[in-house]
Amino acid sequence: MTTDTEEPTLTVDELAARAGVTVRTVRFYSSKGLLPPPVIGPRRVGHYSQEHLARLALIEELQRQGMTLAAIERHLQQLPADLSAQDLALHRAVVASWAQDAAEDVSRQELERRAGRPLGEEDLERLVAMNIIERAEDTSDSLERSDSQDSMDSPDSVDSPGSSGSFRVDPALLALGVQLLDVPLAHESILAARGVLLEHSRAAARELSALLREAVGEHESVAAVKSLSAHMQPLVVQALLTTFQRSLKEELREWLTES
Repeated sequence: MTTDTEEPTLTVDELAARAGVTVRTVRFYSSKGLLPPPVIGPRRVGHYSQEHLARLALIEELQRQGMTLAAIERHLQQLPADLSAQDLALHRAVVASWAQDAAEDVSRQELERRAGRPLGEEDLERLVAMNIIERAEDTSDSLERSDSQDSMDSPDSVDSPGSSGSFRVDPALLALGVQLLDVPLAHESILAARGVLLEHSRAAARELSALLREAVGEHESVAAVKSLSAHMQPLVVQALLTTFQRSLKEELREWLTES
C-alpha cells in the first residue's frame, strides 16, 4: 500500500477509535493477514496510516455484506497492491452502494474521537455539505425554546453552536471526509459540486430506468423486474464509477494542458 507521502501516525488505539472497532479486532485482522503490519517506530511502537484505516473500513463493510474471512482475504488479494486510502474508500463505497444503510448515530464527542481531531462548526458544515454526516434535529427542544423568550435568554438553556446533539455518520467515509476538510475549497463550492452530482446522477438513473422498463416490457412479472434490477445494479454502479473516473481524468488533463 502507498502512503500518499503521509507518514503513518496512528497508534493501534487511535486506529481502532477512528474505525469504530476494538483494538482486539484490529489485531485479529492483522493476525489473519487482512491488515498489513504497521510501521515500527521509536520504542517499538507500531504506527498505522490512512491506508490501514481505509482498508479496515473496507474489511468491516465486506463483513456486513456477509462475506467470510476467507472470502474477504481472497477479495483483498485481487486488489492492486498500491491502492491509496482514497482508492480504498471508493472501492468500499461501491461495495456498500447496494447494501442496507450502514450509517450510525453518534454523539459529538464520539464523532470527534473517530475523526481524530476537534471539529469546529465550519468543519461540521463542510461534512454535512459532503453528505458524510447528517445532523439529528431535536424538534421538541427547538419548539420549547421558540415558545419561551425567557428560556432563550437563560444561559442554562442555550448551547453554543454545535456543542451538543447527535449526528448520523457513515463510518467508512468519515476518514475520507476529514481529509477533505483540509482541501482549500469554499463551502459554497462543495455545495455546488454536490448539486451537480445529484442532478446528473438522478438524470442518469431516470434514463437507465426507462431503458430497463423498455427491455422488460409491460407483461413481465414484478419478480422478473426485481431479478433484472438485482443483476444490473452492481454492474451499473461499477460502470458509472469507472466512467466518471475516466471522464474526470480527461477533464483535468485538458485543464492542466491549457494552463
